[in-house]
Amino acid sequence: MTARKARLTVTVDAELVAAGNEAVARGTADSLSAWVNEALAARAARDHRLAAMSEAIAAYEAEFGEITEAEMTAQHRADRAAAIVVRGEER
Repeated sequence: MTARKARLTVTVDAELVAAGNEAVARGTADSLSAWVNEALAARAARDHRLAAMSEAIAAYEAEFGEITEAEMTAQHRADRAAAIVVRGEER
């Protein structure tokens, strides 16, 4: 992000304000503003990734056709079979 900041006024759930203040008290955030800024940056990055994924899926489907439910189920099964269990028990 840039060094230039913009001041804004927002309404936030009290529980979230408390969580931000707790982060500051624990030392995991420099200030409530920094904590909120980090949350907004994470949301913006998430939205950007989801948009990119949506574009990639649309491009794939435009070239190869719509991904079917059966294909997603088959891929899910293949992914589970190839997964390495790192905690808990294998199913």
